[in-house]
Amino acid sequence: MNIAVLLYDGVTALDAIGPYEVLHRIPGVQIVFVGERAGEIVTDSNSLRLVATRSISETQAPDILVVPGGPGTRDLRKLEPLISWIRDVHERTQWTTSVCTGALLLGAAGVLDGVEATTHWAAMESLRQFGACPVSKRFVCAGNIVTAAGVSAGIDMALWLAGEIAGAKAAQQIQLAIEYDPQPPFDSGSPEKAQAEIKVAVMTRPAATLTRSVSH
Repeated sequence: MNIAVLLYDGVTALDAIGPYEVLHRIPGVQIVFVGERAGEIVTDSNSLRLVATRSISETQAPDILVVPGGPGTRDLRKLEPLISWIRDVHERTQWTTSVCTGALLLGAAGVLDGVEATTHWAAMESLRQFGACPVSKRFVCAGNIVTAAGVSAGIDMALWLAGEIAGAKAAQQIQLAIEYDPQPPFDSGSPEKAQAEIKVAVMTRPAATLTRSVSH
């Protein structure tokens, strides 16, 4: 089974690496990072770089596609070659997935028309412009399309996908191997839980903060 993780300048690293840490542990899979061109990709922090080892032209039939989010999705026009590629390969994938605002790339490719989907909480309404039906969940499965909410939710989505591919026991082994047992010191990981002042601060701080992963 071949898995392609899409990269582009301005991608949020954990959106890509979180699912990768789960999915590459599934027996029998081969995983590759792809970009418009092979080479270094500058992430949203401008200090971390990831490497696309293949170009999209060299990757035409992945069994699973993972589309991470990030501020690079803000100007979808700049990502048109990638959007067309997503549209084409989705016709052949077993699973097409996204993390955070990666769902906006799926939407721009026409993949989410009439489909229930999720994304980062601050970008939920942006899904509607693509005909999607926004759902506030950690991840949403609609046929062979699986969308995950903001950043860390990509790990949850990937574990669920591992269970679908290799079975629950294999997925649980992966969960234990990466010691994924979240016990956050604060309970403000969603807009429903966070205090109003925290939510306002996140929405109004400069793009160099956590909000850099949100597309407006």
